[in-house]
Amino acid sequence: MNVKEIKELIELLKGNEITELEIEREGVKIKLKKGSGNIVTTQVVPAPQPAMHQVAAAAAPAAKKEEKPAEKKIDGVTINSPMVGTFYKAPAPDAAAFVKEGDVVSEGKTVCIIEAMKLMNEIKSEVKGKIIKILVENGQPVEFGQPLFLVEPA
Repeated sequence: MNVKEIKELIELLKGNEITELEIEREGVKIKLKKGSGNIVTTQVVPAPQPAMHQVAAAAAPAAKKEEKPAEKKIDGVTINSPMVGTFYKAPAPDAAAFVKEGDVVSEGKTVCIIEAMKLMNEIKSEVKGKIIKILVENGQPVEFGQPLFLVEPA
């Protein structure tokens, strides 16, 4: 997580009725809390790493899974949520979805809407390619950075 993303989160917090926001990503946990007068305090803490014995215990079940027939691995890039909100596939409940699995998208094409604080935010593709999989359901809450679509780059 870079400084620009943290500043954007602070501005989001200042501009809304949210009083506290906690995000864990890339091994870093960030907690933002709004006090009186719109003052935002920031706490950045390294995310806890599992103890070695927990890692070894977790590796054992993984070995058992490999004995089963391997599922087909899908390669591609993801389109991630730039914010916390509610995911919508279409601009209206009775409208067609922006994209469906198998569609080819170009850079800048709207792929979904994320509602945050009663604002509808169009999410655009940052990559040209074919939608392999839609990873979230319509109306499902999504987190910042959560993968929404799996795309096979063209």
